[in-house]
Amino acid sequence: MKPLSLRYTLIFAVLATITLLGGVIWALAGNKPAVLASAAPKEAKSPAAAQIKATQPVLPESKPLPVSEALSQRVTEYHLDAQLIPSAGLISGSETVTWTHPGLKPVQDLYFHLYPNAFASDDTTFMKESGGTLRGDTMPANGYGSITLTDLRTTDGVSLMQRLQYVQPDDGNVNDKTLVKVHLPQPVNGGESVTLKLKFEVKLPQIFARMGVAGDFVMAGQWFPKISVYEPAGTRGVEQEGWNLHQYHGTSEFYSDFGIYNVTLSVPANYTVAATGFPVKTAKLKQDQKIYQFYADDVHDFAWAASPDFVVAEEAFSAPNVPGVRIKLYLDPLHKELQERYFQAAKAALSAFSKWYGPYPYSTLSIVVPPKEGNGAGGMEYPTLITAFGASDDAPGTQLERTVIHEIGHQFFYGIVASNEFEEAWLDESFTSYAEDRLMEQEYGVASNLPLQASLVSSSQPLTLETWKYTGDDAYTRNVYIRGKLVLKDIEQQVGSQTMDTIMATYARKYRFRHPSTADFQKIVEKVTKKSWQSYFDQYVYSGGAPDFAVDDIVNTVNKTEAETEGLRYESSVAVSNKGSRYEDVSIKFTFSDGYTVQRYWNGEEKQTIFQLSYKAPLISAEIDPEHSILLESRHLNNFRLAELEPVTLSRWTLSLTNLIENLLGTLVW
Repeated sequence: MKPLSLRYTLIFAVLATITLLGGVIWALAGNKPAVLASAAPKEAKSPAAAQIKATQPVLPESKPLPVSEALSQRVTEYHLDAQLIPSAGLISGSETVTWTHPGLKPVQDLYFHLYPNAFASDDTTFMKESGGTLRGDTMPANGYGSITLTDLRTTDGVSLMQRLQYVQPDDGNVNDKTLVKVHLPQPVNGGESVTLKLKFEVKLPQIFARMGVAGDFVMAGQWFPKISVYEPAGTRGVEQEGWNLHQYHGTSEFYSDFGIYNVTLSVPANYTVAATGFPVKTAKLKQDQKIYQFYADDVHDFAWAASPDFVVAEEAFSAPNVPGVRIKLYLDPLHKELQERYFQAAKAALSAFSKWYGPYPYSTLSIVVPPKEGNGAGGMEYPTLITAFGASDDAPGTQLERTVIHEIGHQFFYGIVASNEFEEAWLDESFTSYAEDRLMEQEYGVASNLPLQASLVSSSQPLTLETWKYTGDDAYTRNVYIRGKLVLKDIEQQVGSQTMDTIMATYARKYRFRHPSTADFQKIVEKVTKKSWQSYFDQYVYSGGAPDFAVDDIVNTVNKTEAETEGLRYESSVAVSNKGSRYEDVSIKFTFSDGYTVQRYWNGEEKQTIFQLSYKAPLISAEIDPEHSILLESRHLNNFRLAELEPVTLSRWTLSLTNLIENLLGTLVW
């Protein structure tokens, strides 16, 4: 998911940079800068129970499914039957889920994510952490939503409702009911399966964070009870097998196992549905309802959107690494004239990413463009379905293409290479942002200003933090989206673009339909480059390392011994240091009063060093990393220093200073 706040942050960064440059000029003029569990819930009855009673779906049974070669382990199998009731803002659903134990130890507790409960009140963990805002959108007044389990049984009909316990493993917040445990009557051994039948009701929130309702538009993301991930030993490096359990947090996204989804959706007759997977049959009208049936395999989620206002368009697409995909567009009427741009961006993304990271394995890709009031559902990825932003602009800039490309990138990183977004979000957001930048430049000629983006990372923190543990304003966004991407670009600068392509392709192909970790990626980097990267990862990935170079002092002296015979010469001594993490091969530019420049390199092995220079003119300045090529450094003001010179000499250099400022301002375009 790509945040809207980034472009606004950049605007403020530009203004801040100009302000800082003004301070530099002022200084040059001679001025000096002074597991808690609640009681088992009772069977719930909603206010809308009477309305739903007549149309409550029967519990779905397993049906014959399309036969396909398994690409994943298929730990879960869901049969979902849901009815949308727009007048009440409800989804009434039933679910038959089969979970196959992927580990070895007997398991007697299953855990389900109940994500819609994040919006149940202001006291949930999500709402407390987010403050009711996300990516510039705010929850409307009284826009709460929830999910209620109304029945839970074994296949033998034994009720398990009294065996439910809400758990809060991350913060102990008893008001958070986004994770529930069910204690089974019998343990499940490794390799065995268990099937449960559930009934549930979702009160849709007003859209502000990925899911909900806005007018007639519905976005059903993370809408059904979904089993947590049970990790066998060795998965993502875990030593002891067990459940990976987290609540729904203000900054976290998701983590699920691959499986099969067979889903029947009932909506009002005038509604159109976009969904994960492909339709098993043509939608049928039954009384005043339209019945859809979708199927998807080797995916780890199922999402859908519905609206009576969708403008629908389809195109078939194939490329050397894309055997055949039907691209489906579901646009709000405001965007109907822009459909060609959506198709072009989607085709470019599918073609390039399939070439770089392995073939797109699915037969469909749906793009949903929410209406303006549903903006909070935009810019999000689900298997074979993405959402663009519901902008009000009739002629949006390339942010339209950038969003489509970014979300399609997530079909690969997190969609196919299914990392844990709770704990290692950089493995999806940073990797997707890296791919997005590359394709935007290749396809549209839009290059990101990486030095400026680096300056936004004011607080470097480890990339492997659980998402809710980032501290400071926008620290999660700036580290997971920006700094992580810059780490990948920095590795590319060190190994070369061709080797980096090999690294990324090897990683993406090796871990298709698996759950890799940061350590797994490190192993790929080391395997391809045939050297250890432990120190680098320790500093810049597992820790919040960042170099911080400084020119500490410049001293000019006249060499009087040679002055009488060879003319006046100046001996210059320049002290430089790195106050942050170690970094090698650092360039330093030295400029003399007559305009002559020389460039030297510092190996960075020591925390500080001194450069000695001899020349016929005094040294005016020294600048570390003048090209701003070291992307992991965010503080650049101390990289540059002027020597203390006589006023006459300083005035002769005014033109050079002006050129320097112009060059710095030239980096502000993104």
